[in-house]
Amino acid sequence: MKTQTNYLPKAFLLIGVLGALAVALGALGAHFLKAQLKTGLISVDLLEGFDKGVRYHFYHLLAMVFILILQQTYPNRFLKWAYWCFFWGIVLFSGSLYFLCTRHVLGLEFLKVLGPVTPIGGLFFIAGWVFLSCSALLLKK
Repeated sequence: MKTQTNYLPKAFLLIGVLGALAVALGALGAHFLKAQLKTGLISVDLLEGFDKGVRYHFYHLLAMVFILILQQTYPNRFLKWAYWCFFWGIVLFSGSLYFLCTRHVLGLEFLKVLGPVTPIGGLFFIAGWVFLSCSALLLKK
């Protein structure tokens, strides 16, 4: 990763923005979308899918914080790759779920084309955890 003075402020800024977005989207799901169940614009399955996007968003956001902390003591390329895989996993997995699960409410049915994007985001999450594990191999040296 870049030097601490250059990298950390930007990394934590990104995490802060993603965190605020996760809280806002969680509130949207808990209040607005839940109310849409009564109107029939959203189903229980779609609400649960949206909630899954929020949960995975938070899990991997916390993993990104953990990686930044680890990076200060054990800097290596695998931690950097894990950080960015988690970022892209949030964007692709959670982001696609947000749009797929709200497309009826938004009146944007064409967003169903995002269906194949969700598993790609999941692969980024898996790769991030693999890279995090790989970083342990460098600790033995």
